[in-house]
Amino acid sequence: MERILIIEDEQLAADKLKMLINKIDPTLEIVGVLGTVVDSIKWLSNHSADLIFLDINLADDISFKIFEQVDLDTPIIFTTAYDQYAIKAFKHNSLDYVLKPVTEEELRGSLAKYEKYKTRNHDYGNKPKSLFDEYLTPQVYKSRVLITYGGKSRSIETEDIAYLYSFEKGTYLTTHEGNTYLTDDTLETLEKVLDPKVFHRLNRKYLVNIKAITEIHRFSTRRLKVDLVPSPPFDAIVSAEKITDFKKWLNQ
Repeated sequence: MERILIIEDEQLAADKLKMLINKIDPTLEIVGVLGTVVDSIKWLSNHSADLIFLDINLADDISFKIFEQVDLDTPIIFTTAYDQYAIKAFKHNSLDYVLKPVTEEELRGSLAKYEKYKTRNHDYGNKPKSLFDEYLTPQVYKSRVLITYGGKSRSIETEDIAYLYSFEKGTYLTTHEGNTYLTDDTLETLEKVLDPKVFHRLNRKYLVNIKAITEIHRFSTRRLKVDLVPSPPFDAIVSAEKITDFKKWLNQ
């Protein structure tokens, strides 16, 4: 039986991940759920797993710190609400990464990659250390975004962007002055190249600048509503699974 370790500090996300894993493949044995870097180092120093699901932002530190203390040769599937930590390195050095909220379809794809990995009997060696090295390399973020209007194009400074949102098949940029433009980039692409200390992905439709946030309200028992300036075209809602990461971002 394959031994699965989950390293995730948000209980709701961990419970959902366990439920989906058991649903997709009941033969997989979940041997532990850990929420901190310290606990993960202790566990991995004395135990082993065949596959690790690893969140990046844990309760006490960033999970890359684990690689400083433990020499891992276990394949890793990253589960994270953030898409800015050297995604190319993730794809090259890890088995897969999945953005929260994790869906059954995405998880099936990740576990299929794990099955192919076992079949090919790849040797992952010290790839997690390579990933850690990539993390240590400073990332340069975009300072401008290209927009189009009236058949013309020009650049908007990122500091002038209040938020970006997707609508139907387009991605739109709204400035602090209230002007809205169409951009050729997707939210997924922009999330990777904009400074994560300034911009945060609230949900699948909104990527917002912290300076555009005026107030935060309890929208329902498990969701938050974020008030933005200028006023957005539709409500900016933070789902229950993203609330913890959202609060961490606000408290940086």
